[in-house]
Amino acid sequence: MICLPDVNLWIGLTSNRHIHHARAKAWLEGMEDTRIAFCRITELGLLRLLTNQHVMGEDVLAPPQAWLIYDAWRMDPRVDFLAEPPGLSERWRELGERIAGGANAWTDAYMAAFAAVSNATLVIFDRRLNTRVWLRCSTCYKV
Repeated sequence: MICLPDVNLWIGLTSNRHIHHARAKAWLEGMEDTRIAFCRITELGLLRLLTNQHVMGEDVLAPPQAWLIYDAWRMDPRVDFLAEPPGLSERWRELGERIAGGANAWTDAYMAAFAAVSNATLVIFDRRLNTRVWLRCSTCYKV
């Protein structure tokens, strides 16, 4: 199985000060024989949030430090990077044409499309994806 954590889960796994760090860590520890993957959106999101003072507070990192955190994740044998698979653009457009609003709707549609065409399970902290009628994310798992 391949799990595709959203960026909020990656931050929760990375920062021990995150409100859901314990929950994220417990999820990760329970994932035996499971590949956990970044895609370009989650890679970029992790780097962006690690270097954002508003998000990280006193734990904010400089870009070189953020890259080191990302590199440490990539050295973990459970963690991969998935390139955009064939069919992603078409599936994303299909979902994007049904967007009914929301601050993160475009990214949610992209992540759901990515998971669907990659045969991956999108892993999230909240239920927002599953409550978006237009999305119908059948491959979502809430931590």
